[in-house]
Amino acid sequence: MSFRSGASSRLGHGLRSGSPPPVHDGEEAVVVDEGKQSCWANMPVELLQDVLARVEEEESSWPERKDVVACAGVCKCWRDVVKEIVKMPEVSGKITRPISVKQPGPRNFPFQCFIRRSRTTQMYHLYLGLTQAITDDGKFLLAAHKYRRPTCTEYIISLSPVDMSKGSGTYIGKLRSNFLGTKFIVYDAQPPHAGVRIFKSHPTCVVGTKQVAPRGPAGNYPVAHIAYELNVLGSRGPRRIHCTVDSIPASAVELGGMAPTPTEFSFSNLDPLPSMRFSGTNSSWTGHESGSLSDKEEMLVLKNKSPRWHDQLQCWCLNFRGRVTVASVKNFQLVASGPAGQDHGTVLLQFGKVGKDLFTMDYQYPLSAFQAFAICLSSFDTKLACE
Repeated sequence: MSFRSGASSRLGHGLRSGSPPPVHDGEEAVVVDEGKQSCWANMPVELLQDVLARVEEEESSWPERKDVVACAGVCKCWRDVVKEIVKMPEVSGKITRPISVKQPGPRNFPFQCFIRRSRTTQMYHLYLGLTQAITDDGKFLLAAHKYRRPTCTEYIISLSPVDMSKGSGTYIGKLRSNFLGTKFIVYDAQPPHAGVRIFKSHPTCVVGTKQVAPRGPAGNYPVAHIAYELNVLGSRGPRRIHCTVDSIPASAVELGGMAPTPTEFSFSNLDPLPSMRFSGTNSSWTGHESGSLSDKEEMLVLKNKSPRWHDQLQCWCLNFRGRVTVASVKNFQLVASGPAGQDHGTVLLQFGKVGKDLFTMDYQYPLSAFQAFAICLSSFDTKLACE
């Protein structure tokens, strides 16, 4: 049986009650299951698995991977099979579902992404590069909106390029700075570890014969802390970054190490844990049922790779392997810091300028697109005491 690229699109022409809606950039097909299954749901499971496996294998990159997403929108049966076949980015090296932005990247190579900045709207859009050329349109992944507060700066991160509301289902986290813009905390909208309990703090009300709990704001769980060393007037050279990723163990960068990998979004209408708080003295979580790493397990610590001084150019230089073309104080490479202060050689995240409002962002395991994007957003903020 031959199954060529684009066959899933032709299958869709014959669908009626179970036909999927059109898939737009940055969206996932919505499952249509109105109790009345379409004729496609009655296909033998073995045949269905074979067909969808061929689609998954042949459509290796966007925009062709829309066929894979469209297949998941036919009905619940098709969606379950697609979820079994589509592997996580760590294994497949592909970004398919929205949850992929919360899952660690590949182990052996980085995902090459770029960020477009809009100065007028204070918006930042993250795209997955579709080709080696930096000027391609890319596949939309995440968006962030910058808000200036009296005492801090806040970046709201969303799955949608237009809906930045914290109360919507597209809100997945935020980044918040201190007053000087030298310290940042990355907040996740969902618990970073399995087993985190969420307690209801809202009173319930009775509507008819049912108890209904009023909808509260999305949870905010601190998952990373970023600090920029004080460097008045640049007297100590380029920026120095220290990032502690609370949700990833330090052992994740070792051979066979594992990082937490969510498989589904678990948005809740409940408030975050009232007992959870952050202690700035030891960069750890405290509180009951916080779901943090165990006390015996070290957290992943990242620091910027030290640049070298170039005598001919009279500037500090790093090897970005052609991915950065414009000198900027914002450019950096992050590597894992070992227990004895020794750096691991692999660059886990690199960020750099290639145009007036265009920046590249390359990340790999154990970081996710959401974590990498949040760390890079901290570099955009003005730091009067760091340069």
